[in-house]
Amino acid sequence: MITDVEKALIKECLVFAGEEGASDARITLTKSTEDQIATLDGQVDKVTRCADRTVNIALFVDGSFGSFSSNRLERESLRRFIRGAVQTVKMLAPDSFRKLPERERCCVSAVSGKEMNIYDPAYNGIDAPARRRAALDAAVSGKPLEGLPQGVKLVSEEGEYSDSEYDVYVVDSQGLECRHTETSFDYGVEVTIEDPSGDKYSDYWWTSSPLLSDFDASACGKTAILRACAQIGARPEESGKYNMVVAANVASRLVSPLLNALNAYSLQQGNSFLVGSLGRQVFSGNMTLLDEPWRKGETGSKLFDSEGVATKEGPIISGGIVMRYSVNTYMSGKTGFQPTVEEATRPRLCPFPSEATDQSGLMQMLGRGILVTDFNGGNCNPATGDFSYGISGQYFENGKPLRPVSEMLITGNFISLWKNFLGAGSDYRRCATKLIGSLAFGEVDFSG
Repeated sequence: MITDVEKALIKECLVFAGEEGASDARITLTKSTEDQIATLDGQVDKVTRCADRTVNIALFVDGSFGSFSSNRLERESLRRFIRGAVQTVKMLAPDSFRKLPERERCCVSAVSGKEMNIYDPAYNGIDAPARRRAALDAAVSGKPLEGLPQGVKLVSEEGEYSDSEYDVYVVDSQGLECRHTETSFDYGVEVTIEDPSGDKYSDYWWTSSPLLSDFDASACGKTAILRACAQIGARPEESGKYNMVVAANVASRLVSPLLNALNAYSLQQGNSFLVGSLGRQVFSGNMTLLDEPWRKGETGSKLFDSEGVATKEGPIISGGIVMRYSVNTYMSGKTGFQPTVEEATRPRLCPFPSEATDQSGLMQMLGRGILVTDFNGGNCNPATGDFSYGISGQYFENGKPLRPVSEMLITGNFISLWKNFLGAGSDYRRCATKLIGSLAFGEVDFSG
């Protein structure tokens, strides 16, 4: 997507910045294209094409810093834009912590942008008829459906197929030059069913892949329908403490607050329940969370962050001990923490008690409890870690689902929750950004 001419112009912008008075600069060019085909009840409903191009310019001038963006790529226009931007930065208060990352921390291996094998040349051969076929082939409306409960019918189906191309090129005045290019093929669907009593239930499913050869949306519609059927007759269980298994498709909801709390910005602002946690045993010894940004062929894998700092593989939490904060260059100066990367790139929760563990295995291990298959609103206080989430799912005994559950809340504190962490499955979805399998916890407060 990004041409050699555009790359040369972006490099020239560094020269413009220096000539106008900037001591340092970082220029990032991002280009993307996305095509979408939305369907309604098995028919094409809407066709959309989106194209975006942005030049982000970070300027360091006389000890001050400013960030600016433009979508114009004409040489003289960019020169004028940078001249005005530099003058603006000169009017800002100095900030001694604003600087480019040390050169030795920056990425040198992202040369072509395709090192992670998540760019598929097949993208360039997809035309409008192919996109239309992909969207209609994935739809289930008007097609035979097997395995549904007696008397259940499909009321509506809203699907969306999309494919996209994303390209980013970063240079700075210290000699950084790196690139990341990827494609993505996606399908998501939401369905509504009606049971014999006339009650309606809705659910969804989705899939994604950076490679067309690995993309298969054929099961999405049926999966969404079966998930909706699993809600029929749902009711709250009695309030109390239960073992809890969280399905892999929603498990990241309980991991994201931990990652947010380990970000140096949250820590510096005092808006984190993990202040002072580095090097301490905070969670269950069963918990090990790794950052694995170099998983080739998987969406989300990346060699560098937005500063151009090279990503690294390693533990974020190991055996319940916090091993790493997410610290960019600026926050390192503000906090005194050693700089790492701006955020976890590809977090993966290690399976426990064995690599073969999955949702069914965790339910068997716990025997009795509630399987959470969806979160329905709720919130978390990032400063204290207190949370309250609405849930729906299945009550299970002897490791087997017995009846659907809805209109219940789980409440507690994230530190206490993860101290009661019992196990994780290896059944994470490769198409998800976070590789989190099914989760098992003990002594969780449920209220109906």
